[in-house]
Amino acid sequence: MTEEPALIYVSTLEELEKRGRMSLSVHGHDLVVFYHEGQVYALDNRCPHMGFPLSRGTTKDGILTCDWHHARFDLKSGGTFDLWAGDIPSFPVQVQNGKVWVTIGQHKDVKVQHMQRLREGLEQNNGLLIAKSVIALLSSGMEPAELVRMGIKHGIMYRQDGWGQGLTILVCMINLLPVLSSEDKSRALYHGLSAVAQDCEGAAPRFAVRALPNMVHDMVKLKQWFRHFIEVRDSDGAERCLVSAIQTKPEPLQIADILFAAATDHRYLDGGHVLDFTNKAFEVLDVVGWDMAEGVLTSLVPLYAKATRMEERSSWRHPVDLAKILDRSFKEIPSYLELGSKKRGSWKAYKSFVDTLLGDKPDEIADILLNAIRDGATEQELAACVQYASALRIAHFGSSNEFSDWDIALHTYTFSHAVQLSLRRLPSIELLRAVFDAAMSVYLNRFLNVPPSPIPVPTARENAEVLDTLAKKFLEVLDKRQQVSDAAEVVIKYVKSGGDQDRFLAVLGNALLREDRNFHSIQMIEAAYGQWKTLLQTKVFVLDQSSVLVAGARYLAAHSPTVRRQGQMFEIALRLQQGAKIYEGIE
Repeated sequence: MTEEPALIYVSTLEELEKRGRMSLSVHGHDLVVFYHEGQVYALDNRCPHMGFPLSRGTTKDGILTCDWHHARFDLKSGGTFDLWAGDIPSFPVQVQNGKVWVTIGQHKDVKVQHMQRLREGLEQNNGLLIAKSVIALLSSGMEPAELVRMGIKHGIMYRQDGWGQGLTILVCMINLLPVLSSEDKSRALYHGLSAVAQDCEGAAPRFAVRALPNMVHDMVKLKQWFRHFIEVRDSDGAERCLVSAIQTKPEPLQIADILFAAATDHRYLDGGHVLDFTNKAFEVLDVVGWDMAEGVLTSLVPLYAKATRMEERSSWRHPVDLAKILDRSFKEIPSYLELGSKKRGSWKAYKSFVDTLLGDKPDEIADILLNAIRDGATEQELAACVQYASALRIAHFGSSNEFSDWDIALHTYTFSHAVQLSLRRLPSIELLRAVFDAAMSVYLNRFLNVPPSPIPVPTARENAEVLDTLAKKFLEVLDKRQQVSDAAEVVIKYVKSGGDQDRFLAVLGNALLREDRNFHSIQMIEAAYGQWKTLLQTKVFVLDQSSVLVAGARYLAAHSPTVRRQGQMFEIALRLQQGAKIYEGIE
């Protein structure tokens, strides 16, 4: 911003020399003026770290040290020697006829300044610095996509192992933005960018792989090669194929076809993470632009090559050989698709369909999916049904299970969500296999509902005044540990009484963001929000949307409260941005 320079009288030089320092507030600025070793210096009086008054600091050898966290600054320029603290704004000083004057209102490019601070926050994994930069940049009118580009660029450059939890969290936060309050939007981006910084801290950087030289790239051949190299776990060969494919500048769906095919050549790769992360990579490219595709998508390759293949696990082979059932089903998909192509738009799913998906007969599960395809079910409709069944596993999660079992159900749920979204992007035969994978994972999770926890049944429809208190009560319930049943009861009362579900989703988002970051909790709430949107658009069958919200609420309640240290850090940053004097009374 630009302010008209103003010359401000401070005191006589004699008075300043006698006192050593003076603080004053003028034109919205809190200043501190020092007399040190025969020179006069003027700085902002708030330590850029946490706002402590620097008038209480210590000066020695031209260095000002903040007494609270011992950040050190050059008195003349305000530059810090401790990068986590940030530089102090400094102001020109004039001494005329024994009087001290300070000029304030110099031009500052706030956007450039805070973008630089955000880069430093990412490099240092400094959550407070990230929070302050995010709040300032959004307040200045910057679009979230610009901040996301910075986070994505950092995440794909400075993590040798490629795409990880940090980038996934950032994309989850982007997806939650539409339902969040304005303050929580800043909080969400702070969490997402901080997760990226944390993921990259201490990691070796990634180096770009060149495309194949001097060849006319055949997309069919490159897809074949890519799948082969992933099959034999050759990350270098696969990455070079992918770079070559991207540099031919094809349609994005052609690249999606290559990746989705390889991601479903084996069953439920890495507990669903491979397809989930791939879907997130395409989602973020929708936000930041396809010009980042090469760096973003090649960061996925190490995950593909190293992923655990579930058909190699005994649980998928014994006592029932699920891989064999699936292989048999996959052979039938093309002919069943052809039979069902003329019936699309007429298929309906009934309660019995979902009950079969939740049952204990994997052969019947595979058959009912094939029959649905033959009867006209689209890929997305089928995926939505399986995702709904996976949500019910969480909504009815039994309290007698081990705590870690929550995550078994969660992995199936987030995988089925990624399948549904990926099929919306690209309905393909290869990707349709993942619907069957998700259904078998739902089958394997059946023990989690023995016995099933009941979903509460409200006794009466509440009035508008009670609805308002219920939304607040939900946050109070999550202030206590393991209030899973109470959380579900609040949700059901709210929804069944006609409460605004958009508003409740905002409350659920706020409940998530006030906690310390938990990767799986973030995945859960983002997937529940995404599924809720899908159900609004689904006309195939009438589903009880409240079950999805119950699933999200119960999972979050099981993992709350945390220490909420990160939330406190954000609140400090917010108050500093708003100009609050955090340490009122300290002069």
